[in-house]
Amino acid sequence: MKKALIITYYWPPSGGAGVQRWLKFAKYMREFGWEPVIYTPENPEFPAIDHSLEKDIPEGITVLKTKIFEPYTAYKRFVGRKKNDSIKAGFLSEKNNSSLAEKIAVWIRGNFFIPDARKFWIKPSIRFLTKYLKNNHIDVIISTGPPHSMHLIALGVKKATALPWLADFRDPWTNIDFYQDLMLTKLADRKHRRYELEVLKNADKFVTVSWNWAKDFQKIYKRNIEVITNGFDQDDFPKTGLNLDEKFSIVHIGSMNKDRNPHHLWVAISELITELPTVRDKLEIKLIGSNDYSVLQNINKHGLEPWLTLLKNIPHADVLKHALTAQVLLLALNNTPNVSGIIPGKIFEYIASRRPVLCIGAENGDSARIINDTSSGQTIDFEDKVKMKRLLTTYFELYLKNDLKNFSSDFLRYSRKSLCGQMTGLLNNITKTQSK
Repeated sequence: MKKALIITYYWPPSGGAGVQRWLKFAKYMREFGWEPVIYTPENPEFPAIDHSLEKDIPEGITVLKTKIFEPYTAYKRFVGRKKNDSIKAGFLSEKNNSSLAEKIAVWIRGNFFIPDARKFWIKPSIRFLTKYLKNNHIDVIISTGPPHSMHLIALGVKKATALPWLADFRDPWTNIDFYQDLMLTKLADRKHRRYELEVLKNADKFVTVSWNWAKDFQKIYKRNIEVITNGFDQDDFPKTGLNLDEKFSIVHIGSMNKDRNPHHLWVAISELITELPTVRDKLEIKLIGSNDYSVLQNINKHGLEPWLTLLKNIPHADVLKHALTAQVLLLALNNTPNVSGIIPGKIFEYIASRRPVLCIGAENGDSARIINDTSSGQTIDFEDKVKMKRLLTTYFELYLKNDLKNFSSDFLRYSRKSLCGQMTGLLNNITKTQSK
């Protein structure tokens, strides 16, 4: 088999969305003639722990680890956080009022930790991997980010070894949601953009997860950008049937930060309770994951707290059971300038769950495209309260008749195995090109 060196910050027991893309690719790569070799930190600062994902690690796989220095301990002391608190991307706080210490920390992160807080792992990793590759055969390098320090490691290794390199962007770099919140000086902004451009220019293949983000990268540097979305793994779903929730459950899975808070949806639900009294005894709003203070604040403001169920830190396998038993699956997108390209990883598990999806976001965006193409639900604009209420009314009436269904079709193209076939096809292409 050909061998691929995968440089990734996230690897089990890390939980969250960041780990799953390349864990799942690694799981299926051998079926397409590729042996994955993982390079990951020995002592990383994970946002969550999920040991249930360890079952997907291929047997006998080589996992290379080296120690990483990260400034998170100093950051937590500086802002008065507990030792075990998880840190959000960019050191950003989503409390109602950030402290002066937190604002200073964000400024320091944006202007000194470029491209991110893992920058101190770049040079040691380049040295370690360059030495490793002198004695171990590898056919291609893969880097996946964020954190984008992974791409700079791969860039350094490519310069040292001339091996072909595939750069995989799960999120944008300078177009990411919180980039404008980092309080960057002009010098720091130029440095971020210079690094981003260098990766764009030097990677043999450049991959991202959505069509609009591919267009955004092409505006930075005109080159071919491949799109391979995230997906779902059929092995993750229970093999036995589950009964649907007895309540009219509106279920959101994953983090809901302030940008994803669907303000108008809470108003629509509140009005629906008033206008259709039968909803009062049937409704359940189930939020599974971490939620920003503004989400709970809005829910309480509109009197929805009696119908709210909060679940945090549950294994991925249990999360999927909630998706399969939901009456309606809520997909709240980030109300940010780059929303058209946002395709949350959970959308594919939503589709595979075959429950109706209510997406709050851009009606002409990439998430809407996938939902429409698979007949999985409906996307409604952030501020269209009338349409939200109308759709919820329709769903509720179907629920009362025990006829609320999802007629998803053609969604197997988003299976992790199918997508792995696409990704290894790119690897075959660049290794063939290299050998000519």
